[in-house]
Amino acid sequence: TVFRENMLFTHRGISGPVALQCSNYWKQGDTIHINLLPDLDVESTLLDFKSSKPKSLLRNLLSEYFSKAFCQELQNLFWKSESEKPIGELTDNLIKHIADNLSNWTLKPAGTEGYRTAEVTLGGVDTDSISSKTMECKAQPGLYFIGEVLDVTGWLGGFNFQWAWASGVAAGESV
Repeated sequence: TVFRENMLFTHRGISGPVALQCSNYWKQGDTIHINLLPDLDVESTLLDFKSSKPKSLLRNLLSEYFSKAFCQELQNLFWKSESEKPIGELTDNLIKHIADNLSNWTLKPAGTEGYRTAEVTLGGVDTDSISSKTMECKAQPGLYFIGEVLDVTGWLGGFNFQWAWASGVAAGESV
């Protein structure tokens, strides 16, 4: 599943809308792949920089797209030993490697913050056990389940609110 949303790097990890969306699918031990520059052919852009601005440092060139602090962190991760060389002195293979990392940065999160800070959770009453028309429990007449208590998870953007309201209306109109 691919999400194109804003991401926030915090002192504790990644956050923001894209992290919340991914958390619906991510399981402990899974890796995630991040394209930091989805609107660019990064390799071509870096090779263009190599020919048009050969005396510039790569971190300075990337500051057009990222904050200086983030560029410094990317440098520490992907080209630390070559950090003081101008881009014109970097090999095409190294540039390709850096471009691959910027376009497909693979991370393996250590975990989540848990329920203490959760905005998205999974699970709940199995929807197979309720009527989809009335929200009434099939095994216990007169017992209704609506909204987030059910195992229904919507994406960000109001889908969970809409589900809560719609299921509530269905249950309310059935009695």
